[in-house]
Amino acid sequence: MQNLSEYILAHALKNSLEFGKTSLEIILPKLFQHGLEKKDIKEILPKIREIVEIVNKLSEKQKQEEFRKYESLLPEKPVQSGELPELPKVSKKPVFRMAPFPSGALHIGNARTLLLNAMYSEKYKGKILLVMDDTIGSSEKPPIKEAYELIKDSAKWLKVKYGKNIIYKSDRLKIYYDYAEQLIKKDKAYVCHCSQEELRNNRAKGIECSCRQFPQKIQLLRWKEMFKMKEGEGVLRIKTDMLHPNPAFRDRVLFKISDREHPRVKKKYRVWPTLEMSWAVDDHLLGVTHVIRGSDLLMETDMEKFIWDIFNWKHPEVIHHGLVNLETSEGKISKSKAGKEVKSGVYTGWDDPRTWSLQSLRRRGILPDSLRQFVKELGMTKQNITVPIESLYAINRKAVDRKANRYSFVSQPVELKIKNAPDITEVQVPIHPDKKETKKVSVEKIFISEDDCQKFKGKEVRLLHLYNIKISSGNEAEFTSKENKEIPKINWVSSHVSAKILLPSGIWQKGIAESSIKNIKKDEVLQLERFAFVKYDKRGKDDYEFWFTHR
Repeated sequence: MQNLSEYILAHALKNSLEFGKTSLEIILPKLFQHGLEKKDIKEILPKIREIVEIVNKLSEKQKQEEFRKYESLLPEKPVQSGELPELPKVSKKPVFRMAPFPSGALHIGNARTLLLNAMYSEKYKGKILLVMDDTIGSSEKPPIKEAYELIKDSAKWLKVKYGKNIIYKSDRLKIYYDYAEQLIKKDKAYVCHCSQEELRNNRAKGIECSCRQFPQKIQLLRWKEMFKMKEGEGVLRIKTDMLHPNPAFRDRVLFKISDREHPRVKKKYRVWPTLEMSWAVDDHLLGVTHVIRGSDLLMETDMEKFIWDIFNWKHPEVIHHGLVNLETSEGKISKSKAGKEVKSGVYTGWDDPRTWSLQSLRRRGILPDSLRQFVKELGMTKQNITVPIESLYAINRKAVDRKANRYSFVSQPVELKIKNAPDITEVQVPIHPDKKETKKVSVEKIFISEDDCQKFKGKEVRLLHLYNIKISSGNEAEFTSKENKEIPKINWVSSHVSAKILLPSGIWQKGIAESSIKNIKKDEVLQLERFAFVKYDKRGKDDYEFWFTHR
């Protein structure tokens, strides 16, 4: 713990010297990058908070002196360069592709692969294709109509320039059928009527299916008959070595039958290709030179390579990155779950903060450049990692902090009765710590939060930008001094309007905000002091509505 404490201290001092202060949200991501595991978070959080509090109280000279003692503990190179590593075998005009499956709005995990492809295209001045990977999917995860526009909207927000034409796989079925017939003629594919249980037994024993033995001409007839079969009666399989070390690689499905209606082509097609079949064909025909995808698609990549070799096609460079699990206080991010809740009406729409979609992040005040930087800093690591959402928040905080003016907000307001209060009718309050401008705030009745009333009962506190008081029982307090000394500072509101903030959990935090908040503009990001950064959403019937951005 001692070595870790010193390492935390070194990072906290460095960050505080660079930006004037530090915070838990900034320090924690750096520790994850150096081996801190999820199971250790609960134990280490109190220590980080303690160190952050100590560092922020130091003078500039003290910080410099202390940092010299611990500087050697930090790596010589920055932990996060913010630059993408070089790719192998890059030609003068590389071609990348983004391949979202339109089963719902993109969330951060989906956006990572999309952005990696887009940013590498920008890095090498290449070409980026937007291909809607809209094969039929599964009954649990089908393509949906609104997802197409949601994906295009996200790409535009992320400043991805993919050209005028979008490619839809649902428009390319006849192309896939042609290559299916070529595989059959090459004696590399066959129509199979076996049940899943039969196939499983054959794979386990390493024996060929009886359906595989028919000659090509019969297989072509069976292929044509497949278009008239009932769903589940037949599939087209590729011929592989039934003694392949990986049983899952043995005679995988290339085409299946589905009677579900497709959002674009309705019921025009019944026989649909699998991901590996469609991409094996399209990566070749579309001239893709580099495929960047998640490590969950290793098997699909192996199958694509197998098909490319059958046709003697040149292989694109395939780069797999590890999967990122984002740690949020609201739990795991799931597009499938979000889709169900949007459809059922539990969520208000795809921009509901609980979906964690790009639309919801935009509405909360996360900037597209922050998301781009977040993806850059994650890089192309091959390991699956867990990253706290605070890593993204820390990047966005740097981007919005200097522009976001400060306002006062109090939840569960309680009117304070202050004995011997100075006769002050207004006070000049800075609109931002780094700006010279101030605003006039009238001092009439004083409201603080009920939580602060309880938390600081019997203690001296400072009403931020005003004066010091000692809170006694209930909502009573007594003026102590005007000296700005080192005691807890709490928010207060006098002249006010009703306000509420939508939290990532979907719960509204209600309260009152200073009346000058009426002058803010639509979509403005501001900081409610000692509460959070928020984005102004709209004027409601009874109050001003904001969306929580981050602390």
